[in-house]
Amino acid sequence: MTSVSERPADAPAPRATVLGGVRLDPSELHASVSDPCLTAMTLLNDIAGRHPDAVSFAAGRPYEGFYEVAALGDYLSAFERHLVDELGLGPEAVRRTFFQYGRTKGFIHHLIARHLAVDEGMAVDPESVLVTTGCQEAMVLVLRALCRDDRDVVLAAYPSYVGFLGATRLVGVPVRPVAEGPGGIDLDDLAEQIRRARADGLRPRACYVVPDFANPGGVSVSEADRRELLELAEREDLLLLEDNPYSMFHGGEGRLPTLKSMDTGHRVIYLGSFAKTAFAGARVGYVVADQPMAGGGLFADELAKLKSMLTLNTSTVAQAVVGGFLLKHDCSVERATVRETQVYRDNLRAVLTGLEKHFGDDGPLRGSGVSWNVPAGGMFVVVTLPFRADDALLARSAERFGVLWTPMYHFYAGDGGSHQIRLSFSALSAERIDVGIGRLAALVADRV
Repeated sequence: MTSVSERPADAPAPRATVLGGVRLDPSELHASVSDPCLTAMTLLNDIAGRHPDAVSFAAGRPYEGFYEVAALGDYLSAFERHLVDELGLGPEAVRRTFFQYGRTKGFIHHLIARHLAVDEGMAVDPESVLVTTGCQEAMVLVLRALCRDDRDVVLAAYPSYVGFLGATRLVGVPVRPVAEGPGGIDLDDLAEQIRRARADGLRPRACYVVPDFANPGGVSVSEADRRELLELAEREDLLLLEDNPYSMFHGGEGRLPTLKSMDTGHRVIYLGSFAKTAFAGARVGYVVADQPMAGGGLFADELAKLKSMLTLNTSTVAQAVVGGFLLKHDCSVERATVRETQVYRDNLRAVLTGLEKHFGDDGPLRGSGVSWNVPAGGMFVVVTLPFRADDALLARSAERFGVLWTPMYHFYAGDGGSHQIRLSFSALSAERIDVGIGRLAALVADRV
């Protein structure tokens, strides 16, 4: 047996050990592990955990006030009756549906298709629906399938949902940023970024867009611009990844048609989630991928091959609960979320009123350089500050002033938004919002 002192000169040095084990070197792990996009939420959660009494505008969580544990049993019972009465399953098949491994593409796909028909006027083949473990898995699957090699890139309006940016890092797909204005994605800049990517020898495969009350900016795309975006995608041979978690939470003026409902050329891959409308703990999302494949079948079938090697299938119990949720509300998510929608409207009004009270023309901090946008719905407001808003300031804000928010630069992948913060108001009461805006005003007064 060779001793350490007898180790050949060209042999690798032994790894450092901890209690007899191996110490891994972070530099030897995949780059995504230390990517700021993936570590941002961990940092924010850590700060929030150290200050549990702070008013938190940081997390984009849905309102919890209407959750009832007993409802879970009602949803399961409703889905069981559906299996028996509508699908004609016997006792053994029902038990297997709840307790065994499930179909990779999911078994509530027909109810999701029914929901899309009821709420969105969207005619969807149930076989084009792949049920996923949250919308995050849907993003990873679509990006992995679409991007074949180093020449493939995707585009996204910046600021962009940090979960999508993180998904691109996980699968190693470069993102070309597209400017976003008060009316959503800048279509002229999108065309320019496509042109530049192709001039660089790259293949723009798809553009990620959130047309309704986008996270984080809260902006929405007009119906005219939605039609123009579809025309641009057809003209440039581009796919659109439409993410739609927030459209139900409008300000009362009604909802605009989704891109997918206007899509006649299979240009749109539609990403959906029940995290904000049913409840996040189920971790049930889906993707509508009805693009026909040259060899037959649908793009959803190709995504299912990837899912079978990633999560096998989406939790059967979670699907059953969400299926029961849909059935109990006649597959209308809009009708199911009437109470939550009113809460978000009231909370948005409370945020805007509070900002005006402290920073408006008659406020004590008028002229401080603080401004904000006015979304028509959703869960987010963006505030621009006259000083840098980074993680260090967030930590100070939590410790000294008892208020949490999200630095916007995280949504630009670190390159932009340095003086902006996102206020998420979905999980708060109007009273807590008033307290939190007052604490934010104290932070601003301290800085200016």
